Amino acid sequence: MNEECWLLPAGIDEVLPPQARVMETLRRELLDLYASWGYELVIPPFIDYLESLLTGTGQDLDLQTFKLTDQLSGRMLGVRADMTPQVARIDAHHLRRDTPTRLCYLGTVLHTRSDGFAGTRSPLQIGAEIYGHSGIESDTEILRLILLTLRAAGIGETYLDLGHVGIYRGLARQAGLSPTGEHALFDALQRKAVPEIEALIAELGVSGAPARMLSALAELNGVDALARAEILLREADPRVREAVDYLRRLADELGRWLPDVSIHYDLAELRGYRYKTGAVFAAFVPGWGLEIARGGRYDDIGRVFGRARPAVGFSTDLKELLRHGRRSDTSDEAIYAPWSAAPALQEAVDRLRASGRRVIHALPGLEQDLRDPGCRQVLVERDGRWELDDILAE
Repeated sequence: MNEECWLLPAGIDEVLPPQARVMETLRRELLDLYASWGYELVIPPFIDYLESLLTGTGQDLDLQTFKLTDQLSGRMLGVRADMTPQVARIDAHHLRRDTPTRLCYLGTVLHTRSDGFAGTRSPLQIGAEIYGHSGIESDTEILRLILLTLRAAGIGETYLDLGHVGIYRGLARQAGLSPTGEHALFDALQRKAVPEIEALIAELGVSGAPARMLSALAELNGVDALARAEILLREADPRVREAVDYLRRLADELGRWLPDVSIHYDLAELRGYRYKTGAVFAAFVPGWGLEIARGGRYDDIGRVFGRARPAVGFSTDLKELLRHGRRSDTSDEAIYAPWSAAPALQEAVDRLRASGRRVIHALPGLEQDLRDPGCRQVLVERDGRWELDDILAE
């Protein structure tokens, strides 16, 4: 037998029992949680026309998307690398509501390479979005939902990292940067390469207050970043100062709902900069350098689908939640039952299964170790009644 038949592609994994049962239990709990908050479940297709996947929010996903040609239409298809563009299309094109809409989703996405976010090329993405409302209240609701999601996964100690794309976007406009220069400086800021940032600012011909403020962005992070920003960005355009003030008000509002949550700021961390329009955020766990959940505001997301709508949302990977969480298989141990169509036995089996117990029928002709499938009890007949006996360990 070819041993390579057992191998999986790099970054592609399979989930085995009992972890698969733990994952499925968490999946149900989270979807029930979102439903209790008014979020409606949608299920976008796993494969879609490429232009739909790479429109709007999907522009950053081009290199992450597997592409193939549709043999029926001849058009290019893509395997989704993110479900957010598809959910935005559902809101704008199919639902077309005038009131705020809350949607949630869960499904596998596929990446051409691991982006470090989930450590896998096939994350089980779960997320929630609010369409039709622009403001601190909907941002706060999504942030609260992130924290509840992490807690449901058994992740206790976390902190939130807040930023706002309007700060860098406003400073770049004030400095008169071209789109090319803006994107080049953006890439350097993501690496927080201060010498490279300063050299690039000089190369782009930026001087004076705009140069000082752009250089300061890389160091405006931490719990006191907003206080320092008020000093270092005091010469910024009003829109920049409004963005800083928005973050402060967002943190104050969140503190009223979740006073125990630790909030940090990073004004140079611009996740999804090319399509985000306002606050951006991420959740972190101690000892893990990458975010475990991410999100932000992307108003007018539906414009490319024919209907502009403000929007805010988040997503995470169910596999990564379980990796960092403290959940175990809490399902009941199985019950062993003999192979028999006797009505009394079947009534006992049906009653146990209806109560949530797992019952495994013996398969004749095989020697079965009752402990192998996790059986700890067995159904035995006594005086015409089927009763449970404990299986004693040897």
